[in-house]
Amino acid sequence: MNKELKEALELLEKERNISKSSLLEAIENSLISACKNHFGVADNVKVSINPDTCDYSVFQEKEVVDSLEDLSAEEKPLKISLEDAKKMDIKYEVGDKVLIPIKSTEFGRIATGRAKSVILQKIREEERKAIYNDYYSKEREVISGVVQRYVGKNMTVNLGRCDAMLPEAELKPTDRIKVYVVEVKENPKGPKITVSRNHQELVRKLFESEVSEIKDGIVEIKSIAREAGSRTKMAVSSND
Repeated sequence: MNKELKEALELLEKERNISKSSLLEAIENSLISACKNHFGVADNVKVSINPDTCDYSVFQEKEVVDSLEDLSAEEKPLKISLEDAKKMDIKYEVGDKVLIPIKSTEFGRIATGRAKSVILQKIREEERKAIYNDYYSKEREVISGVVQRYVGKNMTVNLGRCDAMLPEAELKPTDRIKVYVVEVKENPKGPKITVSRNHQELVRKLFESEVSEIKDGIVEIKSIAREAGSRTKMAVSSND
């Protein structure tokens, strides 16, 4: 099972750009959540996960006391009697901390289901974060996309890993186009990306990619005036 878990985490890291460490953290939190749902407490639960093998162990940390008789219902799950502790190891004394192993089979079906939902939620969060970071790095750059469909007067453009909104465009679905990434914002449902075909910076970026003298800095674009779809004027100067 741990081999399958290791392979699954490595696949998610490779295909969805979700770090293995963040997924292991989610699994750790899900095991603690499962313990809380099953045992009613989570404060004394310790989880140990080997990042290389994905072997894990779950323990309840309990403090050794003389007796459990006078303790409240809330305190008892956090304590262990001296008598029971010495059955585990004769060296234990009052005040010591005892780690008691918990088997995952003890969690129960409902607790396991909740743990699974915690992991899936973490995967979705990390995937949204990875997509946001990817496209945020492309903000104010020109990228390619495929026109999808109209949403009111706007169109959605597929950029590969997510869709962007192109305001008031007159294009046909399946058209492959270049767009200027105006803004990338975080959103609970995934990054919200706004692109443009009218922005004057689109002209600048296209000329920089196509004209070697501009790309090399020999010719510098000083100013751009544009009527999208009609005409563009550009002021340039030469450094040579």
